[in-house]
Amino acid sequence: MAARHPNNGDMNQTSQERLIEIVRRFANQRIAIVGDAIADKFVHGSISRVSREAPVFILRHDKTETLPGGAANCAMNLVALGARVSLISVTGADESGNELRGKLEAAGVDISRVIVSDKLQTTTKVRILAGHSHSSKQQVIRIDYDAAPINDVELRHAIIDKLEQTITNADALIISDYNYGVVDAQTISVTRKTDIPVLVDSRFRLADFTGFTAATPNEEEVENLLGVQISSIEQLETAASELKQQLGYRALLVTRGGQGMMLLEDDATPLHIRAVGAQQPVDVTGAGDTVIATFTLALASGASFADAARLANYAGGLVVMKRGTATVSASELEQTIRTD
Repeated sequence: MAARHPNNGDMNQTSQERLIEIVRRFANQRIAIVGDAIADKFVHGSISRVSREAPVFILRHDKTETLPGGAANCAMNLVALGARVSLISVTGADESGNELRGKLEAAGVDISRVIVSDKLQTTTKVRILAGHSHSSKQQVIRIDYDAAPINDVELRHAIIDKLEQTITNADALIISDYNYGVVDAQTISVTRKTDIPVLVDSRFRLADFTGFTAATPNEEEVENLLGVQISSIEQLETAASELKQQLGYRALLVTRGGQGMMLLEDDATPLHIRAVGAQQPVDVTGAGDTVIATFTLALASGASFADAARLANYAGGLVVMKRGTATVSASELEQTIRTD
């Protein structure tokens, strides 16, 4: 199949207004998310001197902030875009969990279906950012505190009960799987029974999530899933088409970093969308959450797969220019559409 390479810069006023009208319908949508909520902790420090104990810098602590990551970041992105959001997940009854739920609730995410358990710890990723006093801080190391597997039978039943209750009133569902245990075979089975669009973001086991609406893997994930190396557009199209067929999806949106995105939809010609924004991203942390949040919300708002992909591309281009685990608002999205 021959590739199409549309230029977003050539978008006419009719196309712009169509996308903006979709964005303005975001506030009417109810989106459910099931998956792994992660506490993204950022420790900022200024380099003061070299330690005498070891050849390492000593950092003077400036501040520590905790932001929602994983499925929780996806929820934050949806709320920022105007949707009504319910998160089904699990946190520990610990400091990181308390901070995480507090941030979600303050942003407007419905956390009544987030289970708090004293049988596990909240999955936490601590990023140490260092730099000189008046310079930008760079990440120098990350420390992960992984939650134990969710083996408690009552806890697993509670997740399923809350999922079943939530999807009956949702316009779309996102499965946000970081392989920390919230999503299991029973969760997948329950979500297959719903008639609403179900979109999947799975870091390590997308092959387990067959029969859903769409997914948003990056190019490297496509390579890993199929065991191939992609070195051309033609190879990418062939590999992605094979993956979409294996998964049984209606669409596959492959993110390609600075090279934009590629959409495969049913039997249509692959749609290539160039990247928007600056060529050098500031921070790609959580960009995948922004992409699937926007893509799903647009589909729930009545957009075609192609228009939903274009909106996700705009949102992704905006969020990588922000530091840390960030979000994009509906007004920012509308503004970048108008100025492109």
